Amino acid sequence: MGALELRYKRVVMPMDFMWIKFSDEKALAADQGADSADVELTQTVFTPKIGYRVIDGKRFKADALFGIRYWHLKNSVELKPVQVGNTFSASDSWVDAVGGAKFEALLTPKVVMTILGDAGGGSARSDYQIAGLLGLRVSRKVILQAGYRYMSVNYRPQSSFVFDLNQSGAVVGATINLK
Repeated sequence: MGALELRYKRVVMPMDFMWIKFSDEKALAADQGADSADVELTQTVFTPKIGYRVIDGKRFKADALFGIRYWHLKNSVELKPVQVGNTFSASDSWVDAVGGAKFEALLTPKVVMTILGDAGGGSARSDYQIAGLLGLRVSRKVILQAGYRYMSVNYRPQSSFVFDLNQSGAVVGATINLK
């Protein structure tokens, strides 16, 4: 998972990328016709946005954002020993429009709090995320951050493919000002 934000004066362009791969192999009961099953899920999410810094104060900043969220999923199940018809797979890709905001508050000269979120849809019935971070300025150009992120999507196209997922967890990172 990674994020990059470009900024020119009051125009901001944040981008977020996430790639997740889960896989497992489990033994099956002998009467199932296969000894084991390999399962793999791959998820790719890319969210480029563009926005405007509505408030650009010394202690508080607020950005209004609009963009897209691209999703790509691939699932596969392989029964072993491999025989004809023992491999099953499905994949799908879609794009949702999202709008949101990011708020930064300087709590002390060394501590910054960031809250961000967006929501939207289009191909999915719903698609949203929210995150909160606390950052510690360790030098003039570097801020170390830790926080929590929650993301949800409910995608149900006309086919039988359904992806209704809530994922959340701790995040850590750093902000590096190249200027």
